[in-house]
Amino acid sequence: MPPALHYPRESLAAAEQDSFREERALQIRLVPAGVTAGIAVYDRQTGAFTEQFNSRVRFRSASVVKLLIALDHLWPHEPAEPVAADDRERLDVMLRSSDDDAASHFWTHNGESSIIERMTARLGLADTAPPPSRYPGYWGYTSLSAADTVRIYRYVLEAAPAPVRDVIMDNLRAATRRGTDGFDQGFGIAAVFEHPRAVKQGWSGFPSPDGAGAGRPRVAAADGVDLAREALHTTGTVGADDRAVVAVLTLHPQGTPYDKARADLDRLTRRLHVPGAVRTPGNRPPDAPTC
Repeated sequence: MPPALHYPRESLAAAEQDSFREERALQIRLVPAGVTAGIAVYDRQTGAFTEQFNSRVRFRSASVVKLLIALDHLWPHEPAEPVAADDRERLDVMLRSSDDDAASHFWTHNGESSIIERMTARLGLADTAPPPSRYPGYWGYTSLSAADTVRIYRYVLEAAPAPVRDVIMDNLRAATRRGTDGFDQGFGIAAVFEHPRAVKQGWSGFPSPDGAGAGRPRVAAADGVDLAREALHTTGTVGADDRAVVAVLTLHPQGTPYDKARADLDRLTRRLHVPGAVRTPGNRPPDAPTC
């Protein structure tokens, strides 16, 4: 991983002012009114971010945490110890179709919040934390940031053993249009960019076609993380050789229907500078740089 940046003490105030101005300009350009967003786009070819906005702000992860659940389960099997056939089936459906039952199986059997504690230490995640203590079974209440999400993908692509990388990325490249709960996963990265791409989507607070999640607690916040507003996240890689890593985490005003949240997330994703991307018809923003 790249080393941390260190500014001379006398330049810190100026750097902070410049960062504030840049983030404010980015918000005006990118983020639809009423939406709270955390954004990070990383170009693996140049080793630089092309977009960052609220990249260290923590959001409830929803199903994006399934990346960490999968990595934790695969960790003892590095580099080549076989995974049991039934667990491999669960991993596949959890990653491709965001299956909640599979995630809950691994969550329960592998130690619940200790999964997040282990993976945070292993990957050096700065903004990731387990669900609040009063909601131990709610893996989707894990908190993370766009910056940490990029770091997770970079570990998978650049440091994980090849068998682990293949399990994760082959499934994300084959993500199904709908989750096993019937929820439409075709938003954000999946709507705006052509293949090659890989996605792990996340959603929370919207009614799903099968009624799943209706009994989950809706509280305003816990440990400083919003648990009430509708969450819609799109994460993954775009371009040949997974050139760009993209993480867009969003919260929407309470009561926002899925179609409105999706339209806002698609609009935001469409405006991003994503190196190596090929956009679907009608999705090239007029002010976008040529990649």
